[in-house]
Amino acid sequence: MKIFLGADSYGFDLKQAVKNYLLNQLFDVEDLGIKDSNEQTPYYETASKVARRVADHSGNRGILICGTGMGMAIIANKHPGVYAAVCENVEAARRSRSINNSNILTLGGLVTKPQIAQEILDIWLNTKFTEGWDSSIQDWLHNSMEDIAQIETEKFRNMDEI
Repeated sequence: MKIFLGADSYGFDLKQAVKNYLLNQLFDVEDLGIKDSNEQTPYYETASKVARRVADHSGNRGILICGTGMGMAIIANKHPGVYAAVCENVEAARRSRSINNSNILTLGGLVTKPQIAQEILDIWLNTKFTEGWDSSIQDWLHNSMEDIAQIETEKFRNMDEI
């Protein structure tokens, strides 16, 4: 699994900590910016760049970091095939994977300490979709992803007609 990583200036320090942690865990990480804390690339450009890479590379994931994680999630979720989740604790990370099959984790550089981010990352990276749910719920969750993909296809097709 490759992890695409991006941040804005508010998330830069946490991104560097996350990147170092992931590299020490031997993950394949591609840093899509920003490259220094003074760079003023808008958060929505970085979020779109990471979201496009995740959407184009099935099975890979992304991590986006801005001030709260929310701006990055809003923009990333505008891309088809992207399921970005703001996670401020390990339970949110676990549920974002087991229930929602999130493929982008967003964190807040102003609200998340590096140690907590590591705990969130460990859970988010190691929890599988439907993990911990009984078989009837697992079936429902798998079917829901197909329904969501259909809604996405219809929505984006209709947008092309506008």
